[in-house]
Amino acid sequence: MTTGIVARESYYVRTGEHTYKPTAHAGGAWQADEQHFSPLAGLVVHAIDGHLAERPGNLTLARISYDILGRLALDECEITVETVRPGRTIELLEATVAIGGRPVVRARAWLLASLDTSSVADSPHERLPAPEELTPWAMHEEWNGGYVSSVDVRRMPPSRKGRTAAWLSSPVDLVADEPSTALASYIALVDTANGIAVQQDPTAWMFPNLDLTIHLHRQPRGPWTGLDTTVTFGPTGQGLTSSVLHDIDGPVGHAEQILTVRPL
Repeated sequence: MTTGIVARESYYVRTGEHTYKPTAHAGGAWQADEQHFSPLAGLVVHAIDGHLAERPGNLTLARISYDILGRLALDECEITVETVRPGRTIELLEATVAIGGRPVVRARAWLLASLDTSSVADSPHERLPAPEELTPWAMHEEWNGGYVSSVDVRRMPPSRKGRTAAWLSSPVDLVADEPSTALASYIALVDTANGIAVQQDPTAWMFPNLDLTIHLHRQPRGPWTGLDTTVTFGPTGQGLTSSVLHDIDGPVGHAEQILTVRPL
């Protein structure tokens, strides 16, 4: 007798206390046998959430910066989290992702105490049009990979090369059979910014990012991640992807990605 329950898809499956196996949905856009960094960034926050759950506190993630140290093979990864600078109002964590025993990502997260500053809350950035007001974009027609195929993208028509805004959501869970916080699920979509505001044809040019830094002035809520993105290419092989981050209530922060720009 069947129950009629359909198993949900996921980007990762836990294989141990600190280890995770990527599924095909985590496949990268540049190489089929690599991970896309976007879900891996969310997985790091998922591991940080687990680290913080072990003790009480009233701290909120305000900044996380990732440095990509090497190739992100589509293989089992281990994530370790340690407290670098403990504190009741300010705390610094460091997370390391290793594949095959080799560190491939290091991330540092600043946590700040939460308190009520709603009376002075303000941002000069205008809200994006709602997701249902934008046209679905078949991102997989321009980019390859399991991750790209997994996301629902609603994009504004680009006003020029390297400039657009989009909403993203995903029906795919971050980790199989595990709840993830709204923050981890939100950040799991942010690295997509480098692919929505295309500056040059990706079949002629490579422009992968070496890092991702996210600053948050408000904790985002799902299920949509909004990206108001600008991509700039410099004259000597460097580029920059800059995004104002939104949820459906308005702006929540900023993201920056440094690019290495090379002809194919």
